[in-house]
Amino acid sequence: MGSTYHQLILKPWSKIPLPRLATFVMLSVVAIAALIVTAWFAGEGTIRILFERLNAGQEMPPMWLMAPKVAGEYLLFWAVMLMLIVLTITKVSPRPRPWSRVLVVGILSVLTVRYLVWRSLSTLNLSDPLNGVFSLGLFFLELLMLGGGILQLVLLLRVKDRRAEADRASAMVRDWLGQSPGLVLPNLKDRPLAPSVDVLIPTYNEPPFILRRTIIGCQALDYEPKTIYLLDDQQRLDVRALAAELGCHYIARSDNRHAKAGNLNHALSYTNSELIVVFDADFIPTKNFLTRTVGFFQDPQVGLVQTPQTFYNADPIARNLGLEHILTPEEEVFYRQIQPLRDAVGGVICAGTSFVVRRSALVESGCFFTGALSEDYYTGIRLAAKGYHLVYLNEKLSAGLAAENISAQALQRLRWARGTLQAFFVSANPLTIRGLRPMQRLAHLEGIWHWFTSLSRVGFLLIPLAYSFLGVIPVRATTTDVLYYFLPYYLVQLTTFSWLNHRSRSAFLSDLYTLVLAFPLALTVIQVMLNPFGQEFRVTPKGTVSDRFQFNWQLALPLIIVFIATAVSLWTNLGHSVVFSMAQPTMTPDAVEQMKGISLGWVWSAYNLLVLAIALLILIDAPRPHSDEWFDLQRPVRLKVGETLFWGFTTKISEGGAEVALTQKNALTMSDAVQLDLLDDHLSLQGQIIHTGFENEFPTVQIRFDSLPLDQERRFIELLFCRPGQWRSRCSPGELQSLWLLVQILLKPRVIFDRSTQIRTISVAQV
Repeated sequence: MGSTYHQLILKPWSKIPLPRLATFVMLSVVAIAALIVTAWFAGEGTIRILFERLNAGQEMPPMWLMAPKVAGEYLLFWAVMLMLIVLTITKVSPRPRPWSRVLVVGILSVLTVRYLVWRSLSTLNLSDPLNGVFSLGLFFLELLMLGGGILQLVLLLRVKDRRAEADRASAMVRDWLGQSPGLVLPNLKDRPLAPSVDVLIPTYNEPPFILRRTIIGCQALDYEPKTIYLLDDQQRLDVRALAAELGCHYIARSDNRHAKAGNLNHALSYTNSELIVVFDADFIPTKNFLTRTVGFFQDPQVGLVQTPQTFYNADPIARNLGLEHILTPEEEVFYRQIQPLRDAVGGVICAGTSFVVRRSALVESGCFFTGALSEDYYTGIRLAAKGYHLVYLNEKLSAGLAAENISAQALQRLRWARGTLQAFFVSANPLTIRGLRPMQRLAHLEGIWHWFTSLSRVGFLLIPLAYSFLGVIPVRATTTDVLYYFLPYYLVQLTTFSWLNHRSRSAFLSDLYTLVLAFPLALTVIQVMLNPFGQEFRVTPKGTVSDRFQFNWQLALPLIIVFIATAVSLWTNLGHSVVFSMAQPTMTPDAVEQMKGISLGWVWSAYNLLVLAIALLILIDAPRPHSDEWFDLQRPVRLKVGETLFWGFTTKISEGGAEVALTQKNALTMSDAVQLDLLDDHLSLQGQIIHTGFENEFPTVQIRFDSLPLDQERRFIELLFCRPGQWRSRCSPGELQSLWLLVQILLKPRVIFDRSTQIRTISVAQV
């Protein structure tokens, strides 16, 4: 078996010369566009005549495209009524159901196509080369955004929810495991519903205290036929010692070729279970992870089961803004909206952690893919191309560490973008690989397309500058046209955005999240298309600490430049608007049109200034003086100080300490040794009181725990991280609330008004 695996995993996929067709196509399109623009500016006859005819068509659009000659108030009323109709549907059906989803998607699709037809046939300004270049450029950027949106609308017509199926399958698995009361099933190894499982934990440079949580969490899984393997890609002595201490198998290799994929492939020849589970080094499963997922493999065509990624710490954007308990993680949209609709068409993405894969299917498809940065993505594609089903179970059965600062988040997102866009240059390209159905390819096209929208986000920042600095009017539209075509589309989209993604993100917050990394992502898109394999795999750093605010100048520089330019352009446009409004009675038609363009420009610039200012605040990383995460976990407790007993409940708790609210007002002093008994969990922890105070009339004490014996440590980590059902999805604020939040953040930035950053004063020792 070992020789067979090595023949598979050492195949040098990355060395296969592949024609870079995507690069050629991109450069050809850019070159042709540049030639046309150059010829137009130079006044070349054929090009000039062509654009004159196109401009004439824009000035005299088809009669059926003309907005009705009615009062603007009526058109505004019609747009608001349409928004209210859609809003009513979302209230009657708070969660998208087949009938409500089809109805809303149908309305939004009609309005989107209607808007695109209007934009393409009536609003382009091709009166001269300068206006034409910016007008066509803006329209192209909109097409990038709307194209991805249309693909999503097509996919949204069908959504898969596997939770009821998981209930039935997991009940059978628990029966076979003998976990049902009074049920005894001998010869467990012969039972088809309890296949053997190898749990693989690949690690590169993660600190041992992070690995410790993960190993203990994996060992706590309620599933007997499992073996835990720690795959160390750096041959660290302290990691080897950790594996020995915890009773976990340790596998290392002589090099770290092909990064994570190579590490996993190397481990295949040392393991032999029927199923393989992969957890990243910082991901801790809940106890029921395997009982909820293994049952799907009763179907021999199921090759992989993916579960969502969730995180037990706030992402750096939420933390830097001071909105840890309000904003949902950025990945929520993907796991709550995108993966279920992908599941319906067979296009589930393997996310690299928290998944189960059938060993025989993995070997048949060529093991973990080593030819790109996103080994998980292409491994899933090759499984699907072999005819295996990839299943998505939308239950949070594990939790890991989100990126801990904005630099780490940027590194992670840029790696994802580069790895996905390498699809154009590898053999596992989902658009061309044999074996996928058209709808599967469409789902993967939507995912690839998503990264190109970063170009649009950058363009939307720059286009308003053309209004003031170049006098460009890239959109020609009357107020009536805007009310008739744009406003209904915009209001309905704004109303349904959060509803369609299951309240995981509002449109305003989504725009803010995309803006922060828009420039480096846009640059990465261009770099990958020109040099797809120019960067090696880089691990996202975890377990970092910082005791001060830090500003990320590298990410901020382009945003600062655009912010200054936008502020100047806003001031200029406002001045022009005042001048034009005073001279309005004597203005020519061209001047009136220019005034309308300037008015649109300053409104656009004002919004850009708002989000740019908040984006710059996001780039100020808040202090993170210790590596422990705090949980709002309330448990009844008993404190024993000497011979005196106190009663209360925990308000916050971490691996290193706890805050307890007492129900009696007896005085406690600093440095008192204390025994904390978690009554419901039958767990006693030794520690020391380091702070006392009052909160809501309750005396509070803060306790730092002493080092725990291993058996107590296991039970404590299981309490904090492994309780089934503990990772809940919460809803993101609505659109108006999100907009108000952004204004509040701008008026009261955390870096000025909350220097403590709401971090506890407990000095926590690392476990």
